Amino acid sequence: MESASELVAFPLLTTPIESNYRACTIPYRFPSDNPRKPTPTEIAWIDLFLNSIPSFKKRAESDASVNDAPAKAETFAQRYSEILEDLKKDPESHGGPPDCILLCRLREQVLRELGFRDIFKKVKDEENAKAITLFENVVDLNDAIEDEGKRVENLVRGIFAGNIFDLGSAQLAEVFSKDGMSFLASCQNLVPRPWVIDDLDTFKLKWSKNPWKKAVIFVDNSGADVILGILPFARELLRRGTQVVLAANDMPSINDVTYPELIEILAKLKDNHGKLKGVDTTNLFIANSGNDLPVIDLASVSQELAYLASDADLVVLEGMGRGIETNLYAQFKCDSLKIGMVKHPEVAQFLGGRLYDCVFKYNEVLS
Repeated sequence: MESASELVAFPLLTTPIESNYRACTIPYRFPSDNPRKPTPTEIAWIDLFLNSIPSFKKRAESDASVNDAPAKAETFAQRYSEILEDLKKDPESHGGPPDCILLCRLREQVLRELGFRDIFKKVKDEENAKAITLFENVVDLNDAIEDEGKRVENLVRGIFAGNIFDLGSAQLAEVFSKDGMSFLASCQNLVPRPWVIDDLDTFKLKWSKNPWKKAVIFVDNSGADVILGILPFARELLRRGTQVVLAANDMPSINDVTYPELIEILAKLKDNHGKLKGVDTTNLFIANSGNDLPVIDLASVSQELAYLASDADLVVLEGMGRGIETNLYAQFKCDSLKIGMVKHPEVAQFLGGRLYDCVFKYNEVLS
């Protein structure tokens, strides 16, 4: 972690953090398991990370900002493969036992040690530029829906459709490299409701009461995800008088949008009066989450985010990494929404759902 200031616990987690909060959703092992022997779940997840190495290597090879990138990409692939194979032999090697946070962190460490800072930068920039050209059209389609419940559902479907753009999933990275993604087609082709976790009707009922004064949204990927999924949703909250804090990664990881990139995106989307397609953005804040991974441990966020979030009454964790693989069962002092698409068969199996199923987990805290 290279964040400038000391990290703190996210203030809206239900206390005490020491006993209640566990970031990773899926238990890879139990206290009764042999500490020196990998569990079947650990092996399945290590294999998932092994299978992603070719797509990461390919991105690293073409990173023009790194001298001798192809050779260093090969070194990354070898080194990270060796670490994963070590963990299969001894789960306690390399700071284990492994979970999704450790497996992501080890991958980032190897990349950064070899000088790779942001191997997805080129594709992120391309996808951001594409999505920016579609933003007004997507917002117009949302605004044209007069029925509030249907408009909320359309905004939610937009978040799921945008969340498909995920180069951390080996299958989706392959699909994406072949033919890209069509946002509107993705909206229409979501798996039908009911989804594997589906609290949308409860959420719509609460939404109709216009209850939230301040929402904190942990954003996920660049491109369609943040621009066509999250920003129309955030704009609708702003339009209804809710303050919105968008929390983005401190440092690059896969194709997740970073804090500086999000500031740049919003500068391009706002008009000369600082409005987001006609909506005032005085109450829109961008925060550096202090995070440097595609998953998040809410025991360690930036002081800036902790300060901005302290009086929020809605927390939204978006994307498979932040809202499903970590924090699905996290408890908050206020209303919370975990929203994301299931992109790994292992996650689908754990949840009892389908690949590309949708998770919409809304918890209301009764005051």
